[in-house]
Amino acid sequence: MKNINAIITGVAGYVPDYVLNNDELSRMVDTNDEWIVTRTGIKERRLLVEEGLGTSYMARKAAKLLLKKTGVDPDSIDAVIVATTTPDYPHPSTASIVLGKLELKNAFAFDFAAACCGFMYALDVASNMIQSGRHKRIIVIGADKMSAITDYEDRATCPLFGDGAGAVLVEGTEEENIGLIDSYHRTDGKGLPFLHVKAGGSVFPASHYSVDHRMHYTYQEGRFVFRYAVNAMGDDCEELLKRNHLTMDDVDYVIPHQANLRIIEAVAKRIGAPMEKVLVNIQRYGNTSAACMPLVLWDFEKTLKKGDNIILTGFGAGFVNGAAYLRWAYDGAQQVQQSRS
Repeated sequence: MKNINAIITGVAGYVPDYVLNNDELSRMVDTNDEWIVTRTGIKERRLLVEEGLGTSYMARKAAKLLLKKTGVDPDSIDAVIVATTTPDYPHPSTASIVLGKLELKNAFAFDFAAACCGFMYALDVASNMIQSGRHKRIIVIGADKMSAITDYEDRATCPLFGDGAGAVLVEGTEEENIGLIDSYHRTDGKGLPFLHVKAGGSVFPASHYSVDHRMHYTYQEGRFVFRYAVNAMGDDCEELLKRNHLTMDDVDYVIPHQANLRIIEAVAKRIGAPMEKVLVNIQRYGNTSAACMPLVLWDFEKTLKKGDNIILTGFGAGFVNGAAYLRWAYDGAQQVQQSRS
């Protein structure tokens, strides 16, 4: 029996209709467009503002579009993995809600929590499941409603985050040298004090005190996180390139986590990647956490060609970080055109 490789065979995304631009944000908190763009590169972000809708709504929208684009039989899906930091509920899993709404009859579902690296880590898990031969088709979704844990009275963090979801279909192939080739992931468990949401978990359950003291929002020590992110993502990419005998000349595209344009530029400089090879959409969506990487794939799908060497790299709360080497499996422009015909 030949070895099975795991490939992405389709990508889709969803972002809410409501656009919160920097001018409107500056009327909510003491900031301005120039300050935000200079420090983050973000011009606007999408927010899910409709009452009663959570992360599963956006994840379902992305997955439904994915199924339509690829034309696969929903009954052939074996699993749904949702990477998220903002689940609808403590339980059940957001993935189980998505599965139920899509009426998938032969799949199981689970959530994956790895902050901004969630999609990249979940893709690695799904690929191993495919390579085992026990699973044929898996939907991997990165989705976050970051507005739910963003303090719009905190000028340091509220410009950063947006809402969205991206989904990919992962399948097996016997074709060689294609799909997810390698990954290098690491976690430094000492990151808790520098990036966290203090309340709402089992250590500090929700209470009048926690709500009154605004403890359910993201706290970040920006300068420390910036330095750690640049070093970690740079080191991870260099290690991945080294052990796969690649140079940046061999790489077609780098897809970094869309946390901050200055972080992206610093990582690119560190690994010697020209910015024309670095795919960026942070200016339109902000930091959507686990949704960032699949939303980049969705936005730039038309430019991706079969055989393109792609490096994913990310960093998030935990501290979690890593990089993945992906050889793209199809001509994106052709699939986009077919899906519209």
